[in-house]
Amino acid sequence: MSQLRSPAEIVEAMAHTGTEKATMPIWKLGLMAVLGGMFIGLGTLLALECAAGSPGLAASDPGLVKLLFGAVFPLGFIAVTLTGADLFTSNCAAGMVSAWQRHINTAALGRFWLVSYVGNMVGAIITAWLFGLQTHLITSDTSSAYLIHLAMGKVSHPFWMTFVKAMLANLLVCVAAMQGYSAKDTLGRMLGIWFPVMAFVALGMEHSIANLFILPAAVMAGADISLTQMVWNNLIPATLGNIVGGALLIGLPYALIYTKARVRPAEEVDAVVNGAASSALPDMAH
Repeated sequence: MSQLRSPAEIVEAMAHTGTEKATMPIWKLGLMAVLGGMFIGLGTLLALECAAGSPGLAASDPGLVKLLFGAVFPLGFIAVTLTGADLFTSNCAAGMVSAWQRHINTAALGRFWLVSYVGNMVGAIITAWLFGLQTHLITSDTSSAYLIHLAMGKVSHPFWMTFVKAMLANLLVCVAAMQGYSAKDTLGRMLGIWFPVMAFVALGMEHSIANLFILPAAVMAGADISLTQMVWNNLIPATLGNIVGGALLIGLPYALIYTKARVRPAEEVDAVVNGAASSALPDMAH
C-alpha cells in the first residue's frame, strides 16, 4: 500500500480541512489558533537562541547561521500539524481550495482567516511575553542584540519588498503543508514540512505569524520600534503577501487543476456554513 497520497487526494484533504475549520464554532477555531501561534513562537524562540548563541559562526560563516536558524525553526510548524493546532498561513491555501469548490462562501472564508490570524497573534504575543521575557531568554546581551537587529531589519524594508518576500514565504509554507498532507506516517509528514520551511527561513523571507512573535519580542527587549512601524512597515505587507502567496500562488492553481467538475450549488454552501448540513467530505487526517 502506498505511503503517499496523490496530488488529487492532497487537494481533497485541503478542501476538507478548510471546510471543517471554516464551519466550526469560532471559540474552537480561535483556541486552536492561539495554540498555533504559541507553537510558532516557540519555534522562533528556539531559532533565535541558537543563532544568537553562535557569534563566532556568524563572523566566520554567516551562511551557516542562516542555515542553523532555518534548520530548527520548523519545530513550530511540525507541532501545529501533528497536534491539530491552527495556522493562518497554511489556511490561506486550504481556505481558497474549499471556497473554490464552493464548500464555503466568501463570508465564511473571511471569518475563517480573521479568527485564525487573531488567534495566532494572541498566541505569539503570549509566548513572547511569558516564555521569552519572563525567562530572560530575549533580554540577555547576545539574544537581545540579535533579536533587535533582526526586527529593525524587518521594519526597514520597502513595502513592496516585504510583500514579495512574504509571497515567497507562504508559497513555501503551503508547499510544506501539502507535502505534510502527502505522507501517511509521522516521519514522512515531518520531513515533508521541514525542508520548505527551512528554505524560506534561511532565505530571510517574511512570515506574518512569526513576525507577530519577533516584533513584539524585540520591543520587549528594548527595540525602538513604534506600533506604526510594526504594523505599516511589516505586518500589513507581510500579511497581504502571505495571503497572495498561499491563496493565489498555491491554493487557486491546485484547485483549478484537481477540482472535479461537480461543485456545490450556492444554497448547499449556505446550508453548510449555517450548520444545517455536513460537509460530506472524506475524513482524512490533516
